[in-house]
Amino acid sequence: MGFLPKGYEEPVTDNYMKFQAGANAFRVLSSAIVGMEFWKEETNDDGESVRRPVRKRMDEPIYPDEIGVDRNGEPERVKHFWAFAVYNRKAKAIQILQLNQKTIQKELRALDANPKWGDIKEYDVVVTKVGEKLKTKYVVQADPKEPIEEDIVKEYEAMNINLEALFDGKDPFAVQEDVEEDVKKKPKAEEKAKIDPETGEEEINIEDIPF
Repeated sequence: MGFLPKGYEEPVTDNYMKFQAGANAFRVLSSAIVGMEFWKEETNDDGESVRRPVRKRMDEPIYPDEIGVDRNGEPERVKHFWAFAVYNRKAKAIQILQLNQKTIQKELRALDANPKWGDIKEYDVVVTKVGEKLKTKYVVQADPKEPIEEDIVKEYEAMNINLEALFDGKDPFAVQEDVEEDVKKKPKAEEKAKIDPETGEEEINIEDIPF
């Protein structure tokens, strides 16, 4: 017998799924929230300069003076993002997957809209990451349809993940006592994003977003 048990893997402590080199299999567990994201540099309570993401709902305007600059002095890019709960097969953990990559978004929308596949929550998705940095490519495939394990569903429901917390800079995994009240307060989404034209981002129709 070796020093560590056969098949040992380091336990996952990250609540967010990140694509690793090779195949990344996951099952979508929730509908997606969608919005716009940019990064902003701020000073924390210790006087240290930190960068944090700012996420806006699709009906919230983004003004030029809100957007900071990157390390090269250029305005931060504003990106369209999706975020949803998944079961990460390799990590054996329920996590949040945030997608900013348009190529992956396009492929998932196509799967979800394809009558031969249908609801993307009914089968596993495998995203294979190849290359690094600017040469990174992603290949998206769907596994055959099969019911999700009941224990995963029960664990997910018990976690009561609140994706809307991302828009407030809070932890979606924190215990939510007033989830229903939070949903009532959620602004009504308009048909198109209201962002400053200088960002160069496309206007997005809410009804086109899957899940």
